[in-house]
Amino acid sequence: MHSHFNGVKTAALLGGMFAVLLVIGGLISGGTGNASWIWIFALVGLASTAYGYWNSDKIAIRSMHAYEVSPEQQPGMYRIVTELSQRAGQPMPRLYVSPTQSPNAFATGRNPSNAAVCCTEGILGLLSERELRGVLGHELMHVYNRDILTSSVAAALAGVITSIAQFLMFFGGGRDENGNRNVNPIAILAVSLLAPLAASLIQMAVSRTREFDADEDGSALTGDPAALASALAKISGGIAQAPLPEDQPLRNTAHLMISNPFRNAGKLFSTHPPTEARIQRLRGQAETMGLPWG
Repeated sequence: MHSHFNGVKTAALLGGMFAVLLVIGGLISGGTGNASWIWIFALVGLASTAYGYWNSDKIAIRSMHAYEVSPEQQPGMYRIVTELSQRAGQPMPRLYVSPTQSPNAFATGRNPSNAAVCCTEGILGLLSERELRGVLGHELMHVYNRDILTSSVAAALAGVITSIAQFLMFFGGGRDENGNRNVNPIAILAVSLLAPLAASLIQMAVSRTREFDADEDGSALTGDPAALASALAKISGGIAQAPLPEDQPLRNTAHLMISNPFRNAGKLFSTHPPTEARIQRLRGQAETMGLPWG
């Protein structure tokens, strides 16, 4: 159990998604007298989850135009990841570099044996080796904590809820044998509009919770919370100067990155916690570990 009970929070948030799905399902079942549409959408969601989970590394690497690097090309990156993966008792992941000056990093892959870690050229030029070690420890913990599965499930549930809500708005509810509506049209409109918003907010909350986990666990792995805090501050400033373009493939990958890669990302709709909140938690972790700050 994490000190901030993030595992419990994640379970509660995913439970909230299921609750939203059940509300929509109840409306459709009440309007049609047939629950088969719910099963159809659920199967589509399950298929999309499986595809995203098994191909997450390929999808993310391709969206960032990243290329695989050798120990000769990136000796520092290899040295850090080799040390940390050995310390964690985990396999060595594949390493990639993305040719963009926007500073960021991400890890992906369905398990430690099929993992990939990617840094942008911008982050490699911006951070010191100590700070980069903090970032790579964070990213490795996303893989070790099986966060790709969690994010895949959250994304699939959000997609199913949105699709069903759109269907509900188009369908407009059923009618009985006398031609009267079985479902209140105001309820249909409210659920159709609010359910996708609720699903998106819950999905983003799941992502933010997993970021706090990776900060905490990655800093425990490296033994240096202050290094990650310093890196996060630099990355935030670097992204403000050189954000990624907001195209759809990058939007689909943004939740994997260590910091939101877009300019002016609002707190409510951000996939990441505020940098200030992350640094404050890392400071508290350093104090708990009896480590100097800075």
